[in-house]
Amino acid sequence: MAREFIFNLKVYYEDTDAGGVVYYANYLKYLERARTELIYQLNLNHNVLNKEYNTFIVVRSCNIQYKKFGFFEDKFTINTKLKEYSSFQLTLNQDIKRDKELIVSAAVQLVAVNKEGKPIKMPVILLNKLEVIN
Repeated sequence: MAREFIFNLKVYYEDTDAGGVVYYANYLKYLERARTELIYQLNLNHNVLNKEYNTFIVVRSCNIQYKKFGFFEDKFTINTKLKEYSSFQLTLNQDIKRDKELIVSAAVQLVAVNKEGKPIKMPVILLNKLEVIN
């Protein structure tokens, strides 16, 4: 159904423990970076969404599965696919791979809120751009 967005990153020493293994919470940061890059690839950015549309895209839920360890200096590819979307939410599947080996898999549900934290509809400009890629 969905186009795949790809984001590459390298694991730095600061991302790991003393044994050179990636700290589990850092995978959440990697997934967030990939989602931000997806917004940029749509020719949008969070400042525009915040200032012009009073919209903040936030994580409602994240189901993450850790499959393998990642290590210092690994090169990861994060694949992000839009699974489904509506006026009120986006559901993404995100995989972190080292070469073809699956390291982490996540299903992330995003919603839009205004600056007061109240749920709102996704901005039409975002939905229109997502419609084009499906």
